[in-house]
Amino acid sequence: MLDRINPPAFKQIEEIEFIKAEKHELKNKIPVFVIDAGEQSLVRLEFIFQNSSWQLDKPIMPSITNSMISEGTHSLSSAEIASKIDYYGAFFQAEFSYDQSSLNLFSLNKYLPQTLPIIKEMLTGAIFPDKELNILLTNQKQKLKVGLEKNANLAKRAFTEAIFGDSLYGYSNQVEDYDHVKREDLLAYYKKVYHPLNCTIVISGKIEKSLLTLIDELFGGWTSENVHGDFEVNCLSSDQKLHYIEKPDALQSAIRIGIPFVNRKHPDFVGLQVLNTALGGYFGSRLMNNIREDKGYTYSIGSGIASLQKAGYFFIATEVGVDVTQQTLTEIEKEVNLLKTDLIEEDELDLIKNYLMGSLLGSLENAFSHAEKFKNIHFFGLGYDYYETYITTVKNITPERLRELANKYWDYSSFYKVIVGKK
Repeated sequence: MLDRINPPAFKQIEEIEFIKAEKHELKNKIPVFVIDAGEQSLVRLEFIFQNSSWQLDKPIMPSITNSMISEGTHSLSSAEIASKIDYYGAFFQAEFSYDQSSLNLFSLNKYLPQTLPIIKEMLTGAIFPDKELNILLTNQKQKLKVGLEKNANLAKRAFTEAIFGDSLYGYSNQVEDYDHVKREDLLAYYKKVYHPLNCTIVISGKIEKSLLTLIDELFGGWTSENVHGDFEVNCLSSDQKLHYIEKPDALQSAIRIGIPFVNRKHPDFVGLQVLNTALGGYFGSRLMNNIREDKGYTYSIGSGIASLQKAGYFFIATEVGVDVTQQTLTEIEKEVNLLKTDLIEEDELDLIKNYLMGSLLGSLENAFSHAEKFKNIHFFGLGYDYYETYITTVKNITPERLRELANKYWDYSSFYKVIVGKK
């Protein structure tokens, strides 16, 4: 019989094992990192490129270039590309972030001889056809217009502009930007960024021995005379701390608060993640307990630390009724300051530690998630000892150390505060 009265005994997570990436190299020196695991004969191949040359007068060129790569090559139309990938039960995805652009292919091993050449076509022969480009620009423009109607989006845009200025990390796309996109600019950016000297390949899944040979045959002879130039991020934060956007008919105010912050490379980063979890990093956080559970001001509130390659930021985000906007700001300030004055109780800290350890363990469910953990360290110039430090720090950090970090990094008066709606 199951004992439905007494819960099962709690067991601490003592050790977490990572499937470490093995490094290989193609004939042309492209690094290939392999995470071999899984039961099914499925693999994900990621062709990752560092972004370059962000320009204020051509701000959306990197993202549009990445979106257009699958829209036609010298020998394949966009419809033919989609049809071939679908025929073999594969899936293609182009991803873009501030720091990187990638082309990702999910495919069964047995169909890689048919699906991988399509990726090669995109990387060596994309043509950015006018018809597809115009359709994409029209759709993206309409999507942006709809997004600009939402207070949460406006708050996020105003927040990043306030802390990072007119830089890669701070600029927000404008509707008129889509009217200035030119095909020749996309082609120039494509040639500058999507080449073997700027490429890293990450493969995860059940890896067959023939796969590396196939990749070397297809991509090992890929050459380019381009030399990739790293981009600079010159962030100039606003002198103004409060940014208010009036929405007379708003029923809710979107609030976003925070500051430029350290990223994953900083020695205090892991400790600050523990501190952030206490404040607003999980469902049992202080902000949730106060502003959602106790006051009933919002359905959701949270905080986080975003780690970018050349910067980082800490933020608190929520949407509340316009009639309780000021009260919410008061409660947020109170919770931040309490972590600077009072020690976290051991019971609360134990819960946070268990949550973080469980989250890390739960995030390692398959080869793809192990690949994500590898990318999190590799592109920051870190090794797997980062995770050893993470586990040790989470297990051993003290209330005194957390209070010390709160006093070192959190000065509420210096936080940027963005409100969209009504004060």
